[in-house]
Amino acid sequence: MSDRVKLVEVGPRDGLQNEPQTIPVAIKAELVERLIACGFKEVEAGAFVSPKWVPQMAGSDAVLAQLSPSTTVSLPVLVPNRRGYEAAREAGAKRIAIFAAASQSFSQKNINATIEESFDRFAPVLEAAAQEGISVRGYVSCVLGCPYEGEINLEKVVSVAHRLYDMGCDEISLGDTIGVGTPNKARTMIREVAKAVPMNNLACHFHDTYGQALANLYACLEEGVRIIDSAVAGLGGCPYAAGASGNVASEDVVYMLDGMGLKTDIDLDRLIETAWWIAKALGRPPNSKLAKARKPL
Repeated sequence: MSDRVKLVEVGPRDGLQNEPQTIPVAIKAELVERLIACGFKEVEAGAFVSPKWVPQMAGSDAVLAQLSPSTTVSLPVLVPNRRGYEAAREAGAKRIAIFAAASQSFSQKNINATIEESFDRFAPVLEAAAQEGISVRGYVSCVLGCPYEGEINLEKVVSVAHRLYDMGCDEISLGDTIGVGTPNKARTMIREVAKAVPMNNLACHFHDTYGQALANLYACLEEGVRIIDSAVAGLGGCPYAAGASGNVASEDVVYMLDGMGLKTDIDLDRLIETAWWIAKALGRPPNSKLAKARKPL
């Protein structure tokens, strides 16, 4: 089993999309640049969605325009449909992400479409991406619980993940969107999905609402997962989850992985500085135990 873990930093998109205040393009672009300087090789840079529904993601094209091209860093952007894909491609995106749900109710509330309708939207996106050599990441939300349906049948999680993989997604990110999972449930979920999708193509995207995210990640790492999504300063949080506290913090994850002897190539001190930098820009302390314990002087 590999001793190297790939971290996908989702703070600039998943982390910032629910912020109440308008965030300038310059701040969003600088956040991406700072994260790259910390050592991240994949940073989710924005989303090409309707600014009416997700105003914080407006200007994602301008964010990409401010970033220096790189052959070693991937900057995926979320797209909801073919129109979003075309806008992302026009802005120069070379990797995209699509967002599905294992919960019918969550799919309806979040993207105003059934699960089947969401796949109808994805099909032309994946077809165009395949023709143009654009890699695609697939998200599956609510894999360990839904704010409307409660516990989700694992067969639904496996079905959605497998379908995304079969359609051409090279990576399937499994999201505990409302942060209710516990280690044994996370372990069981990963084992089941890995029967349909290769373990090397699975990522864990856990929110920390109930304070279980690191424990859940540890359980999944023991099963062989080697891709983890996280957000600097613990940014984010599902707007439909009661008491949502954000994504698992990147700096907390790196600290744990370092202690396990797993390699990430992330400069932890620089990451903590970045956590405090973006927290100051947002007007609040970082939502990370490590960042608070090791606040830069």
